[in-house]
Amino acid sequence: MALKDYNEKRKFDETSEPKGKTKKSKDKLVFVIQRHAASRLHYDFRLEMEGVLKSWAVPKGPSLDPKDKRLAMMVEDHPYDYKDFEGNIPEGNYGAGQVEVWDSGTYEPLDESSQLSDEKELLKELKAGSLKFILHGKKLKGEFALVKMKNAENNAWLLIKHKDDFAEEKYDAEENISPKSLVTKFLEEKKSLKSSKKKS
Repeated sequence: MALKDYNEKRKFDETSEPKGKTKKSKDKLVFVIQRHAASRLHYDFRLEMEGVLKSWAVPKGPSLDPKDKRLAMMVEDHPYDYKDFEGNIPEGNYGAGQVEVWDSGTYEPLDESSQLSDEKELLKELKAGSLKFILHGKKLKGEFALVKMKNAENNAWLLIKHKDDFAEEKYDAEENISPKSLVTKFLEEKKSLKSSKKKS
């Protein structure tokens, strides 16, 4: 079962994360990127396939600059309903920290000539270790690729923006984050707690 690892890692009597169930979009496939302050701040990049969200942790966050090749570590599949999850994962739980949705939308494979359905084409590319797709998000738009790194640990990929009309030089995912962001507040509280502990 695709969500077995996800379910085994979580204590659902303690965390408000959704339980692992498969589900599909009625129309276009969805993607979501969550900003996640766990032991370290990172971004979780998720693509809907086979009723689950195929997931990668991107330490530096996605970029619209084609020069940036962002490391993306593939992690366990997440349930479809995770696309809307925001909130706190309590201490002592896997991925403990604060989660917020940074961007979301729909996506499709770049290859228009494929005879396969969008989902089958993407699954074929995922298996081959080279995914090429178009994102229709609020922040991320246009062509991207996820490429599995050769001679690296088998879950290491690179997230790369293609050169197109949506490409931007020197892009920083952390810019223009709302001051009301729960993740930012969570990080500030953590920081002040650390410094007060040091003083005492």
